Amino acid sequence: MRVDLFDFELPEEAIALRPAVPRDAAKMLVVDDGLSDFHAGDLADLLKPGDALVFNDTKVIPTQLEGVRVRDGITAQVHATLHTRIASDRWLCFVKGSKKLKPKDRIRFGVGETHCGSLDCTVAAKHENGDVELHFDLSGAAFDQKLAQTGSMPLPPYIAGKRGTDEQDMSDYQTMYAREDGAVAAPTAGLHFTPDLMAKLEARNISKHFVTLHVGPGTFLPMKVDDTQDHVMHSEWGIVSQGTADALNAVRKAGARIVCVGTTSLRLIESAAGNTDQLEAFEGNTDIFITPGYQFKVVDILMTNFHLPKSTLFMLVCALCGLKAMKSAYDYAIKNNYRFYSYGDSSLLYRRDISS
Repeated sequence: MRVDLFDFELPEEAIALRPAVPRDAAKMLVVDDGLSDFHAGDLADLLKPGDALVFNDTKVIPTQLEGVRVRDGITAQVHATLHTRIASDRWLCFVKGSKKLKPKDRIRFGVGETHCGSLDCTVAAKHENGDVELHFDLSGAAFDQKLAQTGSMPLPPYIAGKRGTDEQDMSDYQTMYAREDGAVAAPTAGLHFTPDLMAKLEARNISKHFVTLHVGPGTFLPMKVDDTQDHVMHSEWGIVSQGTADALNAVRKAGARIVCVGTTSLRLIESAAGNTDQLEAFEGNTDIFITPGYQFKVVDILMTNFHLPKSTLFMLVCALCGLKAMKSAYDYAIKNNYRFYSYGDSSLLYRRDISS
């Protein structure tokens, strides 16, 4: 399909720079036979007893680093965002102004002019796709501990480009149930959940199940091709336990619905279904690319935020509900002041049997 079919105009003021307070006060557009306005806190009332929610429990790690390059006594500022761990002491990263770096350069990341407690590394390589490979002096748990002290939250570019990252983001850009370190971006649909909303779901007999998909940087990247068939989908690591697979299969057998919280849990669950309609245990990388025409095997409903034009995630929601329906929903959301992207409002999408 042509990528430009998934384009739309979004006013700059529609991009949320901070989340709603409280989290479940965010607006939620329900897309079913029509369009209805609710709030995230209404979710329990919109679902049925016996339905199952699937959450992604990945935890965002603070991979945004500020430091200096040291070469022949001359220093230069370095702004890096780690995005893929390739060994216990090596990461691929995006570097703002990477042209200033050369292999074997030393970089010292840390806070303050003295860089007390700094995180030091060597530029191991510069790759053709623009990635810089860094070899850190620390590895394993020692590296993780120092990164937690040194790094900041890797906010998406449409937020970071408008304001700096601050201490508030350390909690705002993390779901309340995050527990498995590894993501470099938040599964943002989960940011709307609060203890109060969780209690309402439990009281209504809506079960909660957790999977892990470590969200990578590809979630923010726009298409660079003209046709979807030419796009190479990014890969992310995930796991669905046998116990979770069995529990969700039982939910479906009982005639209840599978409700994925976020596109990450949806992509992982659909990957675990393989070529059948039965979930199986899954552990490994998935690069599943869902576009209109995809036949969903397991997922009935998706709770998700509003996505970027021409992004793989907007294509996914169009596959679930139809391109025409989602363009109409997004047009409605823009006209009715819904807030977009990671810190924005939510939608609840009911799967349709569609051909386009």
